[in-house]
Amino acid sequence: MNMRVRAGLLAGAGLLVLAAPIAMAAGNPESILPPGLDDPAPAPAPAPAPAPAPSPASEPNANATPVVQDTGEGDGGDASGDDGEDSGGSGGGSSSRLPTLEELEALDTDELDELLGLKPKFDIPPAQRRSTSRVGILNEDEGGLPAVSLARQPQALVRAAIAGTQGRLVSRWGHITLRRALASRLAPPAGMSGSEFAGLRAQLLNRMGEFAAARAIAQDVDVDAWNGRLANAAVDAYIATGDVLGACPLAVLRGGYRDDAEWRMLRSICTAYAGEASRARNELVRMRESEDAEFNAIDVLLAQRFAGAAGLGNNTVTIEWDDVDELTPWRYGLAAALGATIPERLLDDAGPYYQRSAATLPSLPLSLRIDGARRAAREGIFSSSALVDLYSQVYAASGSDGPAGADAAQLRTAYIDADPAARVAALRSIWGDGAQIPHDRQVLTAYASARIPASDQFAADAGPLIASMLTAGLDRDAARWSDIVDEGGMAWGMLAVGLPDADGGVSSGAIDSFRDGDDSTGKRRTRMLVAGLAGLGRISSGTRNSWNRELNLELTRETRWSAAISRAGEVENAALVALLMGVGMQGDDWNRMTPRHLYHIISALRQSGLEAEARMIAAEAVSRA
Repeated sequence: MNMRVRAGLLAGAGLLVLAAPIAMAAGNPESILPPGLDDPAPAPAPAPAPAPAPSPASEPNANATPVVQDTGEGDGGDASGDDGEDSGGSGGGSSSRLPTLEELEALDTDELDELLGLKPKFDIPPAQRRSTSRVGILNEDEGGLPAVSLARQPQALVRAAIAGTQGRLVSRWGHITLRRALASRLAPPAGMSGSEFAGLRAQLLNRMGEFAAARAIAQDVDVDAWNGRLANAAVDAYIATGDVLGACPLAVLRGGYRDDAEWRMLRSICTAYAGEASRARNELVRMRESEDAEFNAIDVLLAQRFAGAAGLGNNTVTIEWDDVDELTPWRYGLAAALGATIPERLLDDAGPYYQRSAATLPSLPLSLRIDGARRAAREGIFSSSALVDLYSQVYAASGSDGPAGADAAQLRTAYIDADPAARVAALRSIWGDGAQIPHDRQVLTAYASARIPASDQFAADAGPLIASMLTAGLDRDAARWSDIVDEGGMAWGMLAVGLPDADGGVSSGAIDSFRDGDDSTGKRRTRMLVAGLAGLGRISSGTRNSWNRELNLELTRETRWSAAISRAGEVENAALVALLMGVGMQGDDWNRMTPRHLYHIISALRQSGLEAEARMIAAEAVSRA
């Protein structure tokens, strides 16, 4: 079947929980750790007492997924940064003393409503409230992973894997695979609340630059059920996507959960859009005139301008950037939503966060969105088709003017010119003359590359064409070049790991030929090729062991992480494999990835049913190492 792959601590004290042994649900607990690293073997668990049969919607099938025996390292609480707030209501304390008249006069509307018990506790009628037994935006029939995948895994293991992944992965396809797992509609691990599980996932999606997905995860949980972790992740996602008013239900129901300057300004904005213009105006004016260093003038001005759209009469507020020396997510999100021009001096020094946010903000100029979209494409946030759509907008708006317009014009030629040679020439123009083609350019040209006929005429371009196609998972299109490329060349190496249903194994002689032509530092491409082939099971054990010794790959060296991900692969738990993959694939570029880690990741993905993703990651490693 034509594969169009779905779009989806190593260290660190937190990963000590990876010592938890993984076992099949129907079998006895079985440790998989090396001798000396294991905990004492747990006694067999007693049979559970009979209990009423749970409803399918609230309780996962315990026999539908492999389990990890609990080691007692987690207690069900939030061990990694939750602020300890309850999951519903603002929880103000009660007092037997009646407030004085002066105190009553000083209370704002929200505080008075709370005092009198008039403040709403939820924004959804009880009959329509949603269960948090399963949270996510991708059902299994929509491409998500099985809902019960993590239901019987130790919460400490799942928490450590999610919280310990900092967000940036070396592999574009690794990012796509992890996003798919985090967005899947999953039941939380035993002992972890649905709100905490959603908050952990939303926070990691934010760190990955997947702000829209993080927002969607938060919106799948009723606001009054949010804990502090999920609330913070939701507010961050709303600001990053320019959807500032999306946080207003939280501001109404849980107004007291924070008291920092940005939160107070956000509450005033929401007050304005709730029809209390005078109150919002007065609050913002007081903040602007305050001598409290917590309130920065530019932040309050942006809030006044945004609130002005609700009828405050402050639309003429002038935004002055002269004294501003840095961007913050708040400033960037509000300025972008308002269409305010941000000085280039601030944008030049801005970090990757702002480029990732810019990629999907329609209020920004296309020139700024293009820069962000290129990063988003490199990292896996943007698909090839999404990037092509954006360049199409550039061409429609300005033709071939400017660098982005010139690329858009060349991309148009690569699609529509009747002469294949002219289309290849246009692709070369987009790729540039450098020794290494920028990865976002390969993503941009994936579908145009698939339109080039496999012919000896273009054999010299087979490598970049195949690399480009595989960025979008177009493996069947790439397979047409199998008879054109020479064995042992770069193009051959990508096909050797990237094609489905590979016929036969790869010989040691073919790998040797690849090494002879490998000009990468330390033969990194050859090392990644061997690791990928071994993980996919496409070389014999003898060939693997021989090259393992020859290149000093250490494929057989085991750690707690490698033991955990290998066992998760053996029991075909794709969701747990994906989370552990994120732990072992962190970094800014492929120089941070070792062949040993790649081998364990590819092997576990293949065994767990994610072979397509495993093949694309292996091909990416050969291409980009």
